[in-house]
Amino acid sequence: MGPEKPLPFNDVFASADVYVHSLLDFVGTHELLRILCGGVHILDFFTTSDPDLYSSVLPLEWRDFFAHYEIMEMLDLFMRDDIKTVDEGKDGGWRDGPVPPRSLLDYISSVREHLLLRETTGSQCARNRAMKPTQKLARQVAVGMNIKKVHEVGLFARYVSDLTDNITQSTGTETSHLVDFGSGQNYLGRALASEPYNKRIVAIESKSHNAERAKEFDVMARLTAKEKVMRNKKVFRAGLKPTATTSLPTPPPEPAVDETEPEPTPAADASLDPAIEASKEAKGSVQYVEHRILNGDLSDVVQRIHGADPQMTIISLHSCGNLVHHGLRSLILNPSVKAVAMVGCCYNLLTERLGPATYKLPSLRPTAHEHPRLSSTGEANDPHGFPMSDRLCQYGSQGIRLNITARMMAVQAPQNWGEKDSEGFFTRHFYRALLQRVFLDRGVVGPPSQDHVGASPAGHSSGTPIIIGSLRKGCYASFVAYVRGALAKLYDDPETGVRFREKMESMTDEEIAGYEVNFRGRKKDLSIIWSLMAFSAGVIEATIVVDRWLWLREQEQVGEAWVEALFEYGMSPRNLVVVGIKK
Repeated sequence: MGPEKPLPFNDVFASADVYVHSLLDFVGTHELLRILCGGVHILDFFTTSDPDLYSSVLPLEWRDFFAHYEIMEMLDLFMRDDIKTVDEGKDGGWRDGPVPPRSLLDYISSVREHLLLRETTGSQCARNRAMKPTQKLARQVAVGMNIKKVHEVGLFARYVSDLTDNITQSTGTETSHLVDFGSGQNYLGRALASEPYNKRIVAIESKSHNAERAKEFDVMARLTAKEKVMRNKKVFRAGLKPTATTSLPTPPPEPAVDETEPEPTPAADASLDPAIEASKEAKGSVQYVEHRILNGDLSDVVQRIHGADPQMTIISLHSCGNLVHHGLRSLILNPSVKAVAMVGCCYNLLTERLGPATYKLPSLRPTAHEHPRLSSTGEANDPHGFPMSDRLCQYGSQGIRLNITARMMAVQAPQNWGEKDSEGFFTRHFYRALLQRVFLDRGVVGPPSQDHVGASPAGHSSGTPIIIGSLRKGCYASFVAYVRGALAKLYDDPETGVRFREKMESMTDEEIAGYEVNFRGRKKDLSIIWSLMAFSAGVIEATIVVDRWLWLREQEQVGEAWVEALFEYGMSPRNLVVVGIKK
């Protein structure tokens, strides 16, 4: 039913099992990979000395080679150049300069071999491309979507529809409901409930305002009628509270439109086909269920689904963190769930099964009210976290572990970096790392730890991580502007503002500018490290995805499981769907 290969691995490996064995050995034993993927943090770049971070991490022959080339040339070498051709032509030099060291070429080749292939070549995706006209969305359905979202929803809706049809043909079990984990504003569910799919959707969402907004979009998509509220106009215009109101549904097919509230329009650049129209009498349906997903047990949700004995397929488009784990486990924990098809993202929001749970930001740690289990056992291992599979848990003496720094890097998409945007975020990283040095010199933070393994979310500097967040565009015009913008935010913090003012308020613009002058020559070195970290972290994403596939294979109830690329990587880098089908 699935693609020829259950994992999109490189053809240098004879089978999926051979690939998995090699991947785990590479991630579990390669020292430099482990350092670049979680062993160092970019904020420590200017706070580490004797030796500095750049010298302590990379071999001398690599650093000597990098000194002769620009950063974009190195990005080409890491990700785009034919390594075999580079190696064969080394006697004549490379790009009018020294040739890459053999050890560097070997490392690049090893990383590339262990990446999952991201081209959409699988069987389902081939059918998607053949049916491209049906991937387009009606304008009513695509309200609120940008180009990226239209691309993702159009492809995934077709994929899910084909998948459920194939399951019915193979097993004789028809899917009665598609259950969307974390539906948000229900873009995917709305597309599947509309023509040409007409599916019954159960949209699970914990935030009521998302569901309410989604219902407004449903009206525009003609999936449901807008409620017409009958008011006493004189009382309403006077601003008085009416004594009674009557709510009557307008008859389909045309929903009533309140002229005082303009109808949202699709993004101006959305790739839509105006010739495709939504059905005036929708055959599909959407049922919203407000529910906070804490595990894979959906018994409470099943009780609320309209209709008896539902046969469900769990779907999700870019589920964050552990939500994919909960969705996969629902296949085992719920008799009514027959299949899962989930596209994950936000690996930084995963917790750890083999160690204390860590979070990208302190504010993300659940409170006792939201999640009593994690609150009461904040330093305990999380059974819902990474890794899922016994294979990874039992690897070596401690299992495969990925700290938050490694998982944060795994959501990068370096293959999509162009020259202009690369310069922009290299500058942002340079400024943030340099600000950390300022904080160290002014006594705001302590010196970094000598042990680089197991990096914290904000580097190895002692104390609470300093989170700057986003700044307005003008703050990146110079380091002085950046520091002033960052300090303005930090000064406003009710908990830390006084402390930052005491340490930083006396610093002049001239002193700040001096840091940029003194450290400017090391910006390229920082860019090299960041690029190597992002390039190498593709193996970390592969490990997370393979772990989910292995877990499915380990379950006796699962008959088929596979992973394949679904979206165009240049449009949507988190493009791997994990599919599991119950026997």
